[in-house]
Order: sequence, then structure tokens, then C-alpha cells
Amino acid sequence: MEITIYDHSQGKLTAAQEDFARDLLNQAAAKLNLPETAELSLTLVRNPEMKELNAKYRGVDRATDVISFAINDDDDLDLPAEVKAELPLDLGDLFISLDKVAEQALFLGHSEEREFGFLLVHGFLHLNGYDHQQPADEEKMFALQEAILTANGLTR
Repeated sequence: MEITIYDHSQGKLTAAQEDFARDLLNQAAAKLNLPETAELSLTLVRNPEMKELNAKYRGVDRATDVISFAINDDDDLDLPAEVKAELPLDLGDLFISLDKVAEQALFLGHSEEREFGFLLVHGFLHLNGYDHQQPADEEKMFALQEAILTANGLTR
């Protein structure tokens, strides 16, 4: 999977976190059997930028931990199936606040790595059509989320 990472964290993002994000997202993509042509962007931000995004796109005037912008336009292409199969599958854009990673890890009493992993997988699943609006959907999404995290040693 092609993962483009944008660092808007003002020096907070480490090389280890970048490697961790790539590895975990690729493991999640494998779990979902995504094609190798899948791609997404991941932008790591601080709370002020996340607050702006949250206000602009969700109408909520506070920073949040993760925002996913899914792209679902491949079905609209009027192309032969064999051509579509070779096109990149653009999943969309994922934004994570590294400030929230630290805050929530402290509040929840687990590592920042676990919290970062949770937000990566949670946002990634949203990019792939999973949600938690209804109890049955929540159960399915959260079970898959925990399976991916546990398989990668990210237990609570």
C-alpha cells in the first residue's frame, strides 16, 4: 500500500512513529485484503490545526483525535474492469493529532504507541467504510480493530 505521510506536527513526529504508522497500516490493509494499489495520505498535526479541521468539516469547535476523509469515487468510473483493477485505490486522507495521542494515552493509562496505533487503525477502518453509528456496526468495527491491534502487540 502506498502511504504518503505529511508532518504538520512542528517537530513532534519521530522517525520511529513514521515507521510504526506505515507498518501498522500495511498490516491493517493486509487484514482487509486490500489490493497493492491501495493508497492513502496520513497527516500528523497538533491540536490547533486539528481544531480548525474539526470546526470546518464537522462543525465542532474543539480539537479531536482523528478525522478520516474517505474517497469513494472509483465506482463512478465508466472503465473496463481490467483497467479499473490497475488503477490506484485511493482510500482517502487520515489526520491524527499527536497532542491528543499523548493526552489520551496519559488519561487512559496506556502507552502512546498503543494510543497512536488505536487512532491509526480506527481512522483506517473509517476510510474503508466501517462505522460505529449502530450497535451491530460498532461491534463489527471494534472487534476488527481489536484483532488488528492485538495481532500487532498493542494490547491495553
